[in-house]
Amino acid sequence: MEQTIRTVEIPGFTVVGIQARTDNAKEATAEGIIGRQWHRFIEEGMADRIPDKTGSNLYAVYSQYASDHNGEYTFMVGAPVKEGVAAPAGMVLKQIPAGRYAVVTTERGPFPKVIPEAWMQIFKLEDEGKLKRTYQTDFELYDERALDPQNAQVDIYVGVK
Repeated sequence: MEQTIRTVEIPGFTVVGIQARTDNAKEATAEGIIGRQWHRFIEEGMADRIPDKTGSNLYAVYSQYASDHNGEYTFMVGAPVKEGVAAPAGMVLKQIPAGRYAVVTTERGPFPKVIPEAWMQIFKLEDEGKLKRTYQTDFELYDERALDPQNAQVDIYVGVK
């Protein structure tokens, strides 16, 4: 299905969580780490250990791109925090830069289906020249619409020029 895309200007904010390096080729196999990072974050109750959260939303952050969507990147899962918070032991702090982002809202359904489908749409729009990504920082917003992992909806924010 064709995604509707809106462009927004957002202020910067800070996320604290766990991160790892990966690429989309690895994520398409059983060796993918994104699912494992999410599992670890949830199973170990990491959100509860993050101080001074600014809300209950969770974020999946993609940054430190080696090139484009074919290269390596850093994946982080975490929660938004107040400015000046220090990351607890074993976690990292990442600043999400202010700027222009294209927002793609996924279909409603199971995470493993709707999120990759939305990213494929983003890659397609990019290949068609309809989306000019910065490859600085992108993120997925998990709010109250994402509480049921089998019937979830997520907003994907992609940094654009």
